Amino acid sequence: MDRTIKTLIVDDEPIARRVLSEELALVPDVELVGEAGEGNEAVRKIVELKPDLVFLDLQMPQIDGFEVIRRLSGTRLPAVVIVTAFEQHAIQAFEAGAIDYLLKPVRPERLMKSIERARDLIGKPLQIAQSLAKIAATAGSATPAAQQQQPPRSKLVGRVGRDYFLLDFDEVLALQAEGELVWIITAKRRFLASETLRSVETGLPSPCFQRVHRNAIVNTNHVKQMTALTSHRWVLTLSNQQELVVSKRLAHNIRRLLQR
Repeated sequence: MDRTIKTLIVDDEPIARRVLSEELALVPDVELVGEAGEGNEAVRKIVELKPDLVFLDLQMPQIDGFEVIRRLSGTRLPAVVIVTAFEQHAIQAFEAGAIDYLLKPVRPERLMKSIERARDLIGKPLQIAQSLAKIAATAGSATPAAQQQQPPRSKLVGRVGRDYFLLDFDEVLALQAEGELVWIITAKRRFLASETLRSVETGLPSPCFQRVHRNAIVNTNHVKQMTALTSHRWVLTLSNQQELVVSKRLAHNIRRLLQR
């Protein structure tokens, strides 16, 4: 059964917000729950109103649309449709993972197509979280060509129960594999990763993140103590007091850390 799509419009141009809201008022099963005229307000309203869908302008004062996405976290992440007057930016975001983009002035038939794409995604929190994480990685990339170089991710997707979270790198202490499961360890809790350890590793920034064992990667900024068991065996103590053993084969990573 179709359900009402709670929608938020984010655009610094009042006329653009009014035009889009008037178009949305004609669409069945779409409820406009709010508007925001700049990025910081957008982040607040996404947290407060928990919309299913956000129409997000990219070019705004203070913080742009990419930065809005980078600041999102929590258990209710919205699907995002990019709205912009610049086709280059629209394609950049779409290639990164946005479910769709709309060029200003928005045409009614393209708006309907975006809503249908959003409807297919709503209720799939993992796909939404992965989409937002990919878009966040494009922040600061100037052109679609830059996207082809696969910029490093800027968020990790973690799960607790049925809820998905976007995690910043600086809050991640380590990643640890237990069989087929991969845990993202933060200071307060553990999150289940949505990818394998090897897959996650390819997008992590270096040298902050170092593999210390075939089943563990640490954020060296959170290593508080290194204890030598032997000349080739180490135990790392993280800022949350968790200990991780360094394998003999990867001990050279720790020696590099000592020399920094």
